[in-house]
Formats: sequence, structure tokens, C-alpha cells
Amino acid sequence: MTTDAQGTGKRAVKAVIPAAGLATRFLPATKAVPKELLPVVDRPVLQYIVEEAAAAGITDVLLVTGRGKTSMVDHFDRRPDVEQRLEEKGDLERLAAVRRTSELADIYTVRQGEPLGLGHAVGTAASHIGDSAFAVLLGDEFVDEDSPLLPDMLDLQARTGGIVLAFIEVKPEETSRYGIASVRESDLGTDVVEVTGLVEKPAPSEAPSNLAVVGRYVLPAKIFDVIADTKPGSGGEIQLTDAMATLLEAGTPVHGIVYRGHRYDTGQPLGYLQTVVELAVKRADLGAEFRAWLTDFVGGQKG
Repeated sequence: MTTDAQGTGKRAVKAVIPAAGLATRFLPATKAVPKELLPVVDRPVLQYIVEEAAAAGITDVLLVTGRGKTSMVDHFDRRPDVEQRLEEKGDLERLAAVRRTSELADIYTVRQGEPLGLGHAVGTAASHIGDSAFAVLLGDEFVDEDSPLLPDMLDLQARTGGIVLAFIEVKPEETSRYGIASVRESDLGTDVVEVTGLVEKPAPSEAPSNLAVVGRYVLPAKIFDVIADTKPGSGGEIQLTDAMATLLEAGTPVHGIVYRGHRYDTGQPLGYLQTVVELAVKRADLGAEFRAWLTDFVGGQKG
């Protein structure tokens, strides 16, 4: 498998965030409020993700939206009325925070008419992305800003010209929840592996490893043609994993970075609540008081 010879040396500067899902696990809250805008203390989940992209040098973000999700775009728009009120009050800290949302990146949207799978969602971005490599960031997870993952993924893709995935190590009984990779060693860096195969949500007895694909991808533009020819797979949906497996079989280099930092997964209620608590405890303005209250509360519950 070739590596560096296929790379362009040019990092991707566009990202796609699929965010058209119905979020049924959070109903009825998500009947009117997109899951991606559920607050983690005072910032919505989606803002953490766009901030992660911006910090990695992404300047162009495409939101794949669906019915009832226009408020996601509104969040990154200017609010002159709110800004004026904050300025009049002299609340410069909140004024800066509100303005910052419109300055993170250029935000664009495309509608996914039906939720037909992650592969289908990514495919809707073809005309916006063009012929350049791009990142895909799932709309319900992000990583600690002190332990970034995306910059290394973008650098690696620029070297190889292929696909770069993010992996975490999972317990054997959890493999049926993820796309799982078979891998071999690579000489391209610490925690970088070469991917030899991908399978979507295998049973533990059939999983080739414990390396699970999580919500960060850097892909070459040729993935779009493959997605267009990909038939529905697991769950009757067009799976991005299947499209990537097709490119792998055709000789496209596929590598993965095993992430050792902390990943926040807000896709289910338990993970969302854990994320809120973890980040609240870390806040300089809230952490000490909240931790003390939480300790008393948990102690009281045990009693």
C-alpha cells in the first residue's frame, strides 16, 4: 500500500457536520430543539464541535440539516439586538462570547431530505466540497481542547492522500455498537495504524480488533462517487463505513490514529449528562462550588 507518494501536502480546510438526525433518544426535548443545540453549561454541543474544527484550521463548515433544525444556523449568526443590549449594560465578557459564535468559521448548510444513513448525509456535501479533501465531524461528540485530535488527522491525510480515521479502544462486548477495523503497524507516527479492513457493528466473536471508529474522519473527495454507488447496508442505511471499505479494497491508503485523550459523547442521555457534569466541574467560574455541591449531593444520596 502506498503512502506519502499520494499525498498533496495540502491540509483540508473544509468540514462537514452531519446533523439531520431525529434524536429520538432525547424526545420530547428534541421535538422542537435540535439535539446539537442542547446546552453543555452555557454552550451548545454543536459549538464545541465547530470550535474544535476552527482550532484545527478549518475555515469552512457545512451543516447537513433536516426539518426543524434551522436554529442551528441561527446560533452562528449575528444578533445585533442582543449585542447592543449587552454593550449598553457593559457586559463585555458575554458580548465577546456572543460575537465569537459568528466569527469561528464560515457556516453553510445543505438539507438531507431523509435520514438515510451517515454515508448518504456525507454524500449531500459533494457539490460544496468539490475535489478537495475534507473532514467529517459527527454532531454529538467532541474531545478535550487540551488534547486535540483533528490537527494530527489533517496532517496525516495531507501526507497520504487517503482516508484517515479516529479510533478508540473499546471493550469486546461493545464492538457491536461501532465500526471496527482490522489493522497492522505503521511507521507514520505514534499511535498511527494502517487499516486493512472495516466491518460495521460486528458481534464480539466476529470483531477483528477492539479499535472502534469514532466521529472524526478526513476523506478524499473521491469518496463521493463511491457513496453514490453504495447500496443500503446495516440498518437499511447507506453506510459511510461501506463506502470507505470499497475505497480500501481499490487501493486507497487508509490509516487511523488511536486517540488517547478524553472524548465526550453526548449522543445518549447518560453520556450527555456525564459531559455536562465533567465540563462544569472543570470551569474556573463554577467548578469549585459545583464540585462541593455535587459531593454533598452524592453523599446525601448514599446516606
